[in-house]
Parts: sequence; C-alpha cells; structure tokens
Amino acid sequence: MAPVELKELKDQLQELLERGFIRPSVSPWGAPVLFVKKKDGSMRLCIDYHELNKITIRNRYPLPRIDDLFDQLQGVMHFSKIDLRSGYHQLRVREHDISKTAFRTRYGHYEFT
Repeated sequence: MAPVELKELKDQLQELLERGFIRPSVSPWGAPVLFVKKKDGSMRLCIDYHELNKITIRNRYPLPRIDDLFDQLQGVMHFSKIDLRSGYHQLRVREHDISKTAFRTRYGHYEFT
C-alpha cells in the first residue's frame, strides 16, 4: 500500500474500533483489505471475502421484486427508513460466525462485531 493508503487505513481502523464495529481478532481466518477510490476522491476500505463467499451457503429464497414490494405499500400511511450510510454495520452477525469476518492488515488482525 502507498503511504497515503496506510494513513487512511490507520484512520479508518481507529474509527471502526471507536464506534465498536470491529475488535481485535484471534481468528484463524483473515481476508485481505484494499482501497477503492470513491467518486469524491476519498478512499473506501474494502475487504476481499472471495474465499469466504466460495464456501458460504446461499439463501434458498429469491429476493422479492421491487414492484411487488411497492404494491404492498398501497394505502399505507406510515413509513420508516433506515440509514444506509453505514448499513452493513447495522446487521448483526451470529456470535459463532463473527470469527469468519476476520481481516488482516499491517496494523493488526480484526473482526466485525
């Protein structure tokens, strides 16, 4: 990683730790990390879970079609919304699966909580 990416990595790891989204890990697994440049020029931390995806059991039901979902909203008067800005961090991972979310960096080995 370039020096700019290393600084960004350190900053993003610190923020994720402070917000309680990650914790140090002793998992035997560890996916690599990389950065992808966003449209605004900032860097997005990405974790390469390709190997984990290969062994993941897929959901056996299809996602509903968006037009079917909208049809269900006819006549509804109250709606809620979700802040998707940090949407992935709002999903709960089962305790026995947390070790599978581990990723490795030059600054340590972490997993999502």
